[in-house]
Amino acid sequence: MNGTARNTAMRGDAEGCWAVSLVDRRTGRIHRRNGSPLSVLTSDPKGSAEELLKGRDPALWQARIDPLPQGAVRSARAGG
Repeated sequence: MNGTARNTAMRGDAEGCWAVSLVDRRTGRIHRRNGSPLSVLTSDPKGSAEELLKGRDPALWQARIDPLPQGAVRSARAGG
């Protein structure tokens, strides 16, 4: 995906599914709650990233946005 297409998709103007994770800048690792990684699947990665970072110190936290392959969510829901 080129930069323009990705930027369009991240604004929510195009279809797509994204994984958004909260990352601790001190360790570079995804933050965990009760052993589970703090990540969400979304079609609005920018909004989800803003929500994850809300009230957090940007010097300590960042959001990582990864595009998911087309159809990945449908396949997971269908059990295969």
